[in-house]
Amino acid sequence: MKYINANVILPEKLIEEIQKYIQGKYIYIPIKKENYKSWGAISGIKQEYKNRNKKIKNDYKQGISIENLAQKYYLSVDTIRKILYTK
Repeated sequence: MKYINANVILPEKLIEEIQKYIQGKYIYIPIKKENYKSWGAISGIKQEYKNRNKKIKNDYKQGISIENLAQKYYLSVDTIRKILYTK
């Protein structure tokens, strides 16, 4: 996350008001709920995980053992089991 100096983007009056509550510290201003994107929506990683998990389930149906799947996908045996046993 990139930090921006408040003096660059905020009006002086607003900075003075904020300084009544906090000075010289970092503050996070969250995005509005209507602009919120779910985890992985922007980067596409959520879809990549879905595709990978689908391949893992298909490989398992083809008879590949959990241990071999763990090696093939560089995941732990427990993670492979979690993927296989979730709907």
